[in-house]
Amino acid sequence: MPNIDRLLDFIARRPGLLHAGERVFAARRKLATWGMSLLVVLLGFHVVFGVNGMVAYHNKRAEKQKLQQDVLRLQQENDRVSRRVRELKTNPKAIEREAREQLKYARSGEVVYVAPELPQNSSTAHKR
Repeated sequence: MPNIDRLLDFIARRPGLLHAGERVFAARRKLATWGMSLLVVLLGFHVVFGVNGMVAYHNKRAEKQKLQQDVLRLQQENDRVSRRVRELKTNPKAIEREAREQLKYARSGEVVYVAPELPQNSSTAHKR
């Protein structure tokens, strides 16, 4: 117990030491409060703007919807082309129509009119 008596005597002779301890304790609480507040703000920032945050989630969701629309459009295009191929394989009238359009074939007695090619836009831009 002599050590405790010496400590109490030491503190009694220096009253500012007790007040300094109180200030350190009060500052510790404020520092802990500020630290926790900063932690909460940083965590909130990470939740909103982080790699997998809300902003990234909304961007990925919009990209998913765009890709789904692209897939649907490509499936419809694929179906259209598949129907066209099936028609060209089985329907002689479709084959004839394709040959007449692409190869400019005509039956005897028919006249085929071919429109002249229009000049490209780049050549008209040079004339200005």
